[in-house]
Amino acid sequence: MRLEQLQAFLAVADTASFQQAARRCNITQSTVSRQIQSLEAELGAPLFHRGNTATLTTIGERFLPRAQRICREWQTAVEDIGELLQGKQPELCIAAIHSVCARYLPPVLQTFCRDYPGVQLRVTSLGSDRALKVLKDGLVDLAIVMNNRFLTSSAELVVDLLYTEPVCVLMSAQHPLTRYQQVPWADLAQFPHVVFKDGYGMQRLVQEQFQRQDMTLKVAMELNTLDAFRGIVRQGELVALLPASALADVHQDETLAIRDTDTPTLHREVVLVTTSDRLQIPPIAHFRDLAHQLLGSQLGIQSLLKIR
Repeated sequence: MRLEQLQAFLAVADTASFQQAARRCNITQSTVSRQIQSLEAELGAPLFHRGNTATLTTIGERFLPRAQRICREWQTAVEDIGELLQGKQPELCIAAIHSVCARYLPPVLQTFCRDYPGVQLRVTSLGSDRALKVLKDGLVDLAIVMNNRFLTSSAELVVDLLYTEPVCVLMSAQHPLTRYQQVPWADLAQFPHVVFKDGYGMQRLVQEQFQRQDMTLKVAMELNTLDAFRGIVRQGELVALLPASALADVHQDETLAIRDTDTPTLHREVVLVTTSDRLQIPPIAHFRDLAHQLLGSQLGIQSLLKIR
């Protein structure tokens, strides 16, 4: 059963004429006849009494409201898709890692709201692994996460590098490691660490770095908020390895200190992830462009590093 068969059937039922139905559908009368015959063959019963006028059979009467409903649903679907492709969607859902939400995302969100006032933004702060899962499950339209090539290698995913930033050492201002401007990894291995919870890309990045150095990371505590990291670290000997963007305003806190690591320097990549089909929708494509323009600005990263 094809849509054009249903449309021909409805035209004949409405006009009681194969000839008039052909004019309405902008096809030949013979084409209308073939479509009705094919439909009748598929249904296994005649739909019209053929005579001076075409009148519905009992089967045709029963079929009529169903054909009308199918065509209405199709028309509604076409209109909905058309509005979506024109950018008329009710909301845009985004998942992003904490440091991006706190520092870089606000100007992107403000600009988007100005450009698309009819689209409601829904932003959720999640760890990288969880953000990618909700993206793949269709719960969000875009995810801004720390890159993990094992989780972003699917063919349907579009992955854009936004920026790369160094990972630094956060510690108490009175910590013994503050004597270094660049803290040796061997010294970092001597102290207990505060790390992000399992499922956050930063924990995996730090763990892998210690493994490459053939050292053991001494994990004393797992946390999931930047405020909690600062509160715990300023209390004593615990240290934390965190991305530069998470430490942008720590210079204002005299109880905390930031240091670079010795070589090899650890970096993380922050990427925007979506799917190729979503990029056909104008608001999603526009948000992606804004992220590149504002969030991925190299000037912003350089300013951040100077502050530190």
